[in-house]
Amino acid sequence: MSRFGRLASVWIALSLTACAASLGAPRPYPLSSDGWTPAVAELRSVSLGLPGGAQLADGVRFAGGLQISAAPTSSLHSLSDLKLTGDGGFVTVSDAGDLVRGDIRLDAAGRLIGLDHFRSRRLTLEDGRAISDKQDGDAEGLVVTPSGDLLVSFERRHRIWNYGPLSALKAQPTPIQAPDFAFTENDGMEGLAVSPNGWRVSGEAGGVWDCSAARCTVVTAPPATPIPDNDYRITGLDRDPSGSGWFVVQRLYRAPIDMRARVRRMAPDGTLGPILIELKLPGTTDNFEGIAAETRHGKTRLYILSDDNFNPAQRTLMLAFDLD
Repeated sequence: MSRFGRLASVWIALSLTACAASLGAPRPYPLSSDGWTPAVAELRSVSLGLPGGAQLADGVRFAGGLQISAAPTSSLHSLSDLKLTGDGGFVTVSDAGDLVRGDIRLDAAGRLIGLDHFRSRRLTLEDGRAISDKQDGDAEGLVVTPSGDLLVSFERRHRIWNYGPLSALKAQPTPIQAPDFAFTENDGMEGLAVSPNGWRVSGEAGGVWDCSAARCTVVTAPPATPIPDNDYRITGLDRDPSGSGWFVVQRLYRAPIDMRARVRRMAPDGTLGPILIELKLPGTTDNFEGIAAETRHGKTRLYILSDDNFNPAQRTLMLAFDLD
């Protein structure tokens, strides 16, 4: 979401304390005729920053972090959600209507040390034309269904579209069920995840729904007063790989520089559990909007991704955590 504007210079100074040496360029994606365009980036390793910032619950461990830097016109900006593809890769969408893929590189201990093979392509409209208008392309959530289909949620023009198999995307997406609710223009369906019978949707200003091909049902009704920016709002959602609920990432912003993030579990009835991860200054933090979960060696691995809003005072970060 592009709502925060340019942050104060102190934000940059505090953020840079968490940066380490550059990791250089990722391994490139080869030129091909598969519809994907290679994207160029530089990586830096990041820690959790200064003491007093990150707070991790018992049984949660930091497993590495990266900053993704790219040219101002690159598609590797304003990334709004994150899902894993099951083959060591990830997929994300941007506020500008780009779909981005890459591969995750881990060291022998399983820590996040790199990202490779960045590639992107434009999302398309129902008639097959590439999205060119911000009003059409403000993608905020995505999910890969058990059958392999890619679902994308948009705001401004609120809808969910099915682009077919991620391995062979359709040029003409199909509209699918979305909550029957009057979302405001810039407070839409930020959270999108697999559910037992379809897909679960969360609204940024409140509300949770379970949807199927037939209908969407209310799990948690949107509050009478929408949750404001200066309170924690759900900006990302993924299914717990154990099958017992979901993980959410929440974001809070208070001008001029107070940006915070939390990770919690969500129960089937929509209630949120204790805080597992909290990120705030003077530690590493930013506008986290994406979350993805998988099982690795009997533990749950979480990745969270931040949206830099095409703002040079913000960063695109991917952080990894392990849960016992």
